[in-house]
Amino acid sequence: MSLELSKHPSFAGRRGPLLLVIADGVGVAPPDPSNAVTVADTPALDHLTSGELYTELAAHGPAVGLPSDDDMGNSEVGHNALGAGRIFAQGAKLVNRAIASGAIFETHVWRELIEHGRSGTLHLLGLHSDGNVHSHNEHLYAILRRAAADGVTSAAVHILHDGRDVPARSALGYIAATESVLAEINSEIDEGDRRRNFRIASGGGRMKITMDRYGANWAMVERGYHVHTYGEGRPFRSATEAVETMYAEADAAGLATGDQYLSEFVVVDDGSHPVGTITDGDAVLLYNFRGDRSIEISRAYEEADFDVFDRGDCPNVFFAGMLQYDGDALVPQRYLVEPPAIDRTISEFLCAAGVHSFAVSETQKFGHVTYFWNGNRSGYIDKSLETYVEVPSDNVEFDTTPAMKVREITAEVTDLLRTGEYRFGRLNFPSGDMVGHTGNLGATVEAMTVIDECMAELMAVIEELDGVLVYTADHGNADVMYTEAKGVRSPKTAHTLSPVPFAIFDPNYDGEYHMAHSKAPGLVNVAATLLNLLGYEPPTDYLPSLIEF
Repeated sequence: MSLELSKHPSFAGRRGPLLLVIADGVGVAPPDPSNAVTVADTPALDHLTSGELYTELAAHGPAVGLPSDDDMGNSEVGHNALGAGRIFAQGAKLVNRAIASGAIFETHVWRELIEHGRSGTLHLLGLHSDGNVHSHNEHLYAILRRAAADGVTSAAVHILHDGRDVPARSALGYIAATESVLAEINSEIDEGDRRRNFRIASGGGRMKITMDRYGANWAMVERGYHVHTYGEGRPFRSATEAVETMYAEADAAGLATGDQYLSEFVVVDDGSHPVGTITDGDAVLLYNFRGDRSIEISRAYEEADFDVFDRGDCPNVFFAGMLQYDGDALVPQRYLVEPPAIDRTISEFLCAAGVHSFAVSETQKFGHVTYFWNGNRSGYIDKSLETYVEVPSDNVEFDTTPAMKVREITAEVTDLLRTGEYRFGRLNFPSGDMVGHTGNLGATVEAMTVIDECMAELMAVIEELDGVLVYTADHGNADVMYTEAKGVRSPKTAHTLSPVPFAIFDPNYDGEYHMAHSKAPGLVNVAATLLNLLGYEPPTDYLPSLIEF
């Protein structure tokens, strides 16, 4: 289909620029003492969300290509949906289909993983939970069982504690479930009358090792690489002992440390030797399906000329990912499930129309307003028409700096808007999500206050320039900071199933359009809406605009 856009028959857009503000992790939930969004003093946001040009959007489950309404949205699929204008099957759904059909086990990559696993050890590395944002343990179990059936007798599982997309201290339950599956597999003798040795070998919290993104903290990846590969970590007789010990130590120190911040550990045998180091000829499968926190560790295992940190002796392994996490950089080169082919994104249409645009965020979410927004495509679509600005993130626990780089992002965007060069711009304020993930209510309230302060500044600039501002989010998080069970209140660090806000700030609005009466509007409807506000008709295969003329 063509990338040519048609002019809207009755609306040419405003004289000034259109700015999209994505407040990451800022969902819509009832006012409550645990809702950082409503607890915070946010006069600018209150003005936006109480106006005539306001609605709420679905940002989870099938609305963004995930399997069911029980599946939380996340920043990756949220930005894919915002930029694509259509629903594409995503991460977990793609893997579920491939496992159910058996297609995942019919690929040449699976056959090579098995060949290396038969002669050495098959190593499985990934986030260890059923959060369904980066991974799902049922995928791990399906792979373990099929590997055993295909003749692998030695498998080592390297687990990354979650506590972020699931309850903060839930690692022990997941470990018990996995140990049960491993015991089941080990109790069987294979066709060659050989016993199997499937075991947990190493692990640590997802925010301590391995799962960095966007080059924000390569030291995390280095720690993970060395603990998984060489067994360089605190030794324990089991993963359960490691977690129980770290919980007890944190409690004794008066710290409520959740799973995501637990230190790295290694499981050792009776002779205190690591039970699952990685050696020449072994196979390593990263079973995460989400891309952003999988790219760096993939590079560390796969790149022959890797020079970001010292990998030591660097065993020669066969490495593969569940999916290809970066389609342009081809990371990893080998993978089991094809990612969604997202074409005809809004940016492609705007570039074809010669529209100058910009994208701005700090490191933690920079890839979301570029790579994910552009349909899992790295780099510029047309560098002559686009400007991308990355504000470096600080390598800190984000509740210690709740403002993050929101003020700096605002300053960059203000400068870009005032050049008069850009017709469209988009930004991501990351703090609602990143600070929300810490479970620190007070810090998240402060983050929301700073977002509101900066929103007021941007609204003033848009008014000055006769432009339009659109405010939304990619999923919920900051809107529910605590859960309560049996009278016990616990921090909630995961995303929510909440809808997200969608508001239009148009200082020159004179009734030319109104909010459409959509039955179930979602993030995918935003792209068509933006095109309308720029004076274009959306492509016929885009989901309908949120406004009517």
